[in-house]
Amino acid sequence: MYSVVGCNECNNLWIVDGRPETTQCSRCGKRHRFGKLKTFVETADEDRAREVRSSMLANRQGHGEAFAELESFAEMDSQVEDAGVDETEFLERSGVDVDEVETAAERDRRSGSTSKREIVREALETLDRPTADEVVAYARDRGVSREYAERALEKMVRGGEVSESRGRYRPL
Repeated sequence: MYSVVGCNECNNLWIVDGRPETTQCSRCGKRHRFGKLKTFVETADEDRAREVRSSMLANRQGHGEAFAELESFAEMDSQVEDAGVDETEFLERSGVDVDEVETAAERDRRSGSTSKREIVREALETLDRPTADEVVAYARDRGVSREYAERALEKMVRGGEVSESRGRYRPL
């Protein structure tokens, strides 16, 4: 069951799924007892609840007639799938050779392209309890800057992915 409810503090309207004991206004953050809220409509259909809320908002802003001319949410959802251009058409219209992009992507997949973060992680897994300088050297040999490698190593330690003891690192 979906309910369109209103906040008595800021007049916001929102949709509540089910019948929770309390709900919070999405605009002002005030917590309300669900049973005491002004309920404008209850329906089993979420799209219907969305349409009622949207209609109420449009009417408040003086756009009720324009809203009435729109299709239903379900109809608009189906139209969205057919709208716009697909990825290939977008690239072609932008002057990009799609075949060349696909060839480069395939070449990248075959080469096992690795992200900078993965290279830092690989250093930790490959080297035996390396120091920060050893991790940085490993990463620099693979095209990763010193600054990035140091930052990534620090974030991995803070994030609990790596442990550091007496200047030596190991992955967890």
